[in-house]
Amino acid sequence: MKHSYVVALGLLAAGNWFSEATLAAEPPATMDSTRETGKLPQASPAESMAIPAVRPSLPPLPRAMAYLPAVDPDRIQPSSGAQLYQQRWMALRSGTIYTRLPASSFHEAWQSASRQPTYQQWRRLLRLEAQAVANGQGNNRLSVLLGDSLSLWYPRERLPAGRLWLNQGISGDTTAGILRRLGDFAQTNPDRIYVMAGINDLLQGASDRAILENMAAIVTRLRQMHPQAEIFVQSILPTRNGEISNQRIARLNRNFKAIAHARGAIYKNLFQRFGDAQGRLYDHLTTDGIHLNPQGYQLWQQAMGGDQFRPENWMVTEGKIH
Repeated sequence: MKHSYVVALGLLAAGNWFSEATLAAEPPATMDSTRETGKLPQASPAESMAIPAVRPSLPPLPRAMAYLPAVDPDRIQPSSGAQLYQQRWMALRSGTIYTRLPASSFHEAWQSASRQPTYQQWRRLLRLEAQAVANGQGNNRLSVLLGDSLSLWYPRERLPAGRLWLNQGISGDTTAGILRRLGDFAQTNPDRIYVMAGINDLLQGASDRAILENMAAIVTRLRQMHPQAEIFVQSILPTRNGEISNQRIARLNRNFKAIAHARGAIYKNLFQRFGDAQGRLYDHLTTDGIHLNPQGYQLWQQAMGGDQFRPENWMVTEGKIH
């Protein structure tokens, strides 16, 4: 199976559905300093297959987009969005996706990247990765991570082997932005989809009603687009950010659970595992009060069922994870 996947992606990269010229048409992150909000027009089929030029004048991204992840200084790996973006483009041009490669891959190509890519650039890249997987999946099992920067920076070495992984996280994204992006990977055939969203909605002043309506629509559309897949709705994590009420997060999570159960999805309560006695995110798990450090991602992996993310371990009884 693995052999057929690599061969298929190699053929695709050679020109079956996108060419080297098409990939080269996307300006590298080091060449563009413009930024864009998450309000996106609907993409046409033609747009999804090509990379148009970047628009010159765009409004600034939400502040969450400036997040720089905590990385192990002893490992060679991207430490900024610009570097990760460049690495993922290089992976596509070589005929695969970055989740199948070591963290140090293409180091010489991305080590000097410094300008942050726009939201639209990220979306186009993720769409191309999804198309590559759709064309090369074969009989391989596929899992999708869907969300914001927390999902985007999920360490690839913590992704279980034996299946393909498609990361559809974009820093700063909201439930509304994610809802608009669901069609970007509609052609894939996943058997598991992991959704985490909502924290950026809170940072940007969204109402509870808007967040819950968007999450309900996300789960409903995922169920329609991927009826064969198990859909996992993960709770919003607690924070140490004084602008965000953890009580409000807990209330939203209770509603997330009801939304998931009403639509045949599985709810995953991560909030309690990550919160201290006051309901705040444990200080030793975070870099800035919201984002996770390596210890935080390790706990996330454990809470999701260990090395294999076993769904049978995802049980919540009276608010306690077992």
